[in-house]
Amino acid sequence: MKNVLVVVDMQKDFIDGALGTKAAAAIVDNVAQAVRAFDGEVVFTRDTHHDDYLETQEGRNLPVPHCIEGTDGWQLDRKLEVLRTDDMKIFDKPTFGSVALAAYLKADGEVESVTLAGLCTDICVISNALLIKAYMPETEVRVLERCCAGVTPQSHANALEAMKMCQIKIV
Repeated sequence: MKNVLVVVDMQKDFIDGALGTKAAAAIVDNVAQAVRAFDGEVVFTRDTHHDDYLETQEGRNLPVPHCIEGTDGWQLDRKLEVLRTDDMKIFDKPTFGSVALAAYLKADGEVESVTLAGLCTDICVISNALLIKAYMPETEVRVLERCCAGVTPQSHANALEAMKMCQIKIV
């Protein structure tokens, strides 16, 4: 059995770019430390949009172009990119949760626990945590609170509480 760390959307646009926040910038070192210390497989997700972003449902609801594939803002933060090795998979996702990630974890058949860290707690972290829990209801799913930040402190706290109610451990 193995453990997996999912690093969610630790990209420049969410840290110090188009949608960056001080709270997001404050967790980068914590996430890097978690990656270095993790005993198991580490995978990343990357929010991935294209030039037609403003024409998508998400773009109409959040009209701030961000994480456009190939741009600087789409890249993982430098402190995390230097830790990433070729065997660490990246799941590019067009919206909040990655069905491909959940399916990959389920298909592995050896996953004992999944731990999530990253951005934003209240959008992409919660979406991926709930997808993984739905695909693998008997697998322990955890979220590293000190390695997450939300759009606002209140929405971050709300997301953590919602995940607790869905039997996702907040550690």
